[in-house]
Amino acid sequence: MAQRRFAPFFWTQFLGAANDNLFKFAFTVLVTYQLSVSWLPPAMAGLVIGAVFILPFVLFSATSGQLADKFDKRALMRGIKSFEVAIMVIGCYGLYAKAVPVMLGCIFLLGLHSTLFGPVKYAYLPEHLRPDELTGGNGMVEMGTFVSILLGNILGGVLIAIPEVGVHYVAWGCLAFALVGRLVAQALPETPASDPNLRINWNPFSETWRNLLIARESLVVFRSLLGISWMWFVGAVFLGNFPAIAKDVVHGNEQVASLLLVVFSVGIAIGSLLCETLSRRMVEIGLVPLGCLGMTVFAVDLYFACTALPVHTGAAFTLREFVAAPGHARVMLDLALIALSAGLYSVPMYALIQLRAQPTHRARIIAANNILNALFMIAASVIAGAMLSSGFTVPQLFLAIGIANAVVGAYIFLVVPEYLLRFIAFVLSHTIYRLRLKGEQHIPTEGPVLLVCNHVSFIDAVLLMAVSPRPVRFIMDHRIFRIPVLGWLFKLVKAIPVASQKEDPVAYAKAFEAASQVLREGDVLAIFPEGGITRDGTLQPFKAGLMKILETDPVPVVPMALKNLWGSFFSRAEGGTAMVKPFRRGLFSRVEVVVGEPVPPQQVSPEGLRQRVAALLDG
Repeated sequence: MAQRRFAPFFWTQFLGAANDNLFKFAFTVLVTYQLSVSWLPPAMAGLVIGAVFILPFVLFSATSGQLADKFDKRALMRGIKSFEVAIMVIGCYGLYAKAVPVMLGCIFLLGLHSTLFGPVKYAYLPEHLRPDELTGGNGMVEMGTFVSILLGNILGGVLIAIPEVGVHYVAWGCLAFALVGRLVAQALPETPASDPNLRINWNPFSETWRNLLIARESLVVFRSLLGISWMWFVGAVFLGNFPAIAKDVVHGNEQVASLLLVVFSVGIAIGSLLCETLSRRMVEIGLVPLGCLGMTVFAVDLYFACTALPVHTGAAFTLREFVAAPGHARVMLDLALIALSAGLYSVPMYALIQLRAQPTHRARIIAANNILNALFMIAASVIAGAMLSSGFTVPQLFLAIGIANAVVGAYIFLVVPEYLLRFIAFVLSHTIYRLRLKGEQHIPTEGPVLLVCNHVSFIDAVLLMAVSPRPVRFIMDHRIFRIPVLGWLFKLVKAIPVASQKEDPVAYAKAFEAASQVLREGDVLAIFPEGGITRDGTLQPFKAGLMKILETDPVPVVPMALKNLWGSFFSRAEGGTAMVKPFRRGLFSRVEVVVGEPVPPQQVSPEGLRQRVAALLDG
């Protein structure tokens, strides 16, 4: 936050998001509580305004992604902020005249402003942050975005409620945010174009399709885009219905609607910042299933919390009365925890997309993400509006969303098992074990690499997955695949079964061909060169199989050491039998993974690698 590479960018996007939400929420409250518009009934106002804001994402995201890849991102952001100033001049007129069509037009233009800014925003971060800073940077941006949403909504709700002059204060506040944002953008550092020779395709439909095809080249990236879009589907239902929740469910006034948005925004900010703490500065996608589970549990509980509220027939609750009334604390807690879970769910996905996407196509892939987000949010508005119009209550809508989220989450984690596996690794490394990592900078963030590690327990592979910033394919003894649960887990992670050449020459040859394929594709391969789990806790001789791998694919070799696992539940302590005495060393047992410096392939020998691993164990 004190560095030029991040601070001006952070405040530029912060002020823009605050301005969008100041205008949007003030307009929503205006037509919900103060103006009578026959063609925009209060119950539908939030959904209609949200849909108009989202429409430009569908129409113009493809073009904005191309612009972000082709031009200097600093110049582009300055131009976008100047455009925002012009929008707010029109918005001032609409507010002063209380001209609803003009204000809806400004909502569309603000959506266009955000459409143009989105790809630049997420393509900017990988240009200025290291890979180990991406999760923290994205967490800060998500936190800032939702705090700015909070600020904009509070100001919008408070200012618009001031009798007679509220719309004037909103108008001047929006113009002030736009002008300050333009001034801050002046301090942005130069950010050269990713693909300056790109020829822009101005046809939004063909370019949208091409962006989606580019995104699909990496299934993990594309499915992450779908996962983020689903989160925005859920978010659109909640964000579009806060005035309706306040008015029709908890029977509060405008300030109560603002308070609910405060609670939701603070929850997302906390969840986003927690990602940095929980991920150990890695892109920890194991947090995604945890966030998804929380979104389901607390959305369902919100339904029960709302339906359990006592009947209220009097005047709308003031802020003080709402906080004091029974049952409202549970509603606010559920909203906060839904939002916190959404933060845990979304931040690692954004970081994963930035890390895995092709640098020359990064902004266009973010544009594809924005297109999908917009389509999902429009679908959310349409579906929620249809359900409410057909007689569903708002609490019933939340229950349906919670159930749907469970189904979607289960599907995502089955088709992209990497999320589920990292979640299991995350849980193990934060409950049964207290995992410490040293030398993580030695694991390359790109390119083929062979990891070699001592073999102490049946979950060594799971712990190595927990510390690697990239997916790892393992070569493992074929007999481990017969173990219940663990065998299924290793099949899910696409571990490569290997048998000795004497035992099964066909399986032996297939294993080394599969290993070669992993390295040829530029991925991470891991092997336990002792050939089996130690039976006495000591480091065994390394077998020559790793040399056969390097003969075909000479890649850097990174030695690793697992320390303090011997004697745990999954090791063969106590007579050589594992997994017979649960919690043998209790919860949060200390375990350490130490990573050594990469060794060039021409300097590798089995004994030399064994000595390096032994030195890491003794260090």
